[in-house]
Amino acid sequence: MASTRNSQSPSSSSSNSKWRYDVFLSFRGKDTRHTFTDFLYGALDRGNINAFRDDGKLPRGEEISPELLKAIEGSRFAIIVFSKNYADSKWCLDELVKIMECEAEKGQKVFPVFYHVEPTEVRNQSGIYGEAFKNHERNADEEKKKKKKIEEWRAALRKAGQLNGFHPRPAA
Repeated sequence: MASTRNSQSPSSSSSNSKWRYDVFLSFRGKDTRHTFTDFLYGALDRGNINAFRDDGKLPRGEEISPELLKAIEGSRFAIIVFSKNYADSKWCLDELVKIMECEAEKGQKVFPVFYHVEPTEVRNQSGIYGEAFKNHERNADEEKKKKKKIEEWRAALRKAGQLNGFHPRPAA
């Protein structure tokens, strides 16, 4: 299952268009599901914005689920919450690749949030993002298909890391 709200809301900008959702939220559940993303989702709901988020009940597997792919393709905007463990997740990285494809092919607007990570870590796959990619590469062996996927992830991160977004700073 996934969480959506306001699917029949007349004020929703997606109600009379090619878009099923106003916003798709991409995030690493263990980092932000019960904190930042929960607050963001609640704020979108209060603003009558029809948002899709994986509520953690969708079936997991090696490949991203068809339901998630359809939700990404059917969303006018995507908000990507880059957090410390986002790049550890193949699922998150596959979502990101699809989001960046939709930006290029469908005109989807993409807005990154750099939550407790620096934009340069995302863009350059350095720091904790660099460590995550070392692990992905170590686990890819010599299989060409897996190496190609890692390059797709890197390209999507570079592109998303160059977008203007929100970089909340911890209170001093």
